[in-house]
Amino acid sequence: MTNNPHGPAHQPDPAGSTQMFRAFVDEGAPQRQPAPAASGPRVGLIVGVVAAIAIIAGVAWLAMS
Repeated sequence: MTNNPHGPAHQPDPAGSTQMFRAFVDEGAPQRQPAPAASGPRVGLIVGVVAAIAIIAGVAWLAMS
C-alpha cells in the first residue's frame, strides 16, 4: 500500500505544524539592527587610495633616480 499523505486515514494538522515551525524560527532568529546611515566615503576606501598613490609615487621615484 502506498503512503498517501493526503488520504483520509492520516492527515496531520497543517496549522499546528506551521505555528510550531514559526515559533521555532522566530525563537532562533537574530534580532535585526537598523543599518547605520551612510556618512560620506568610507575610511577603508580613503586609506586604500592613499596607499596606492604612495606606492605609485615610490615606484616612480625609484625609477627616476
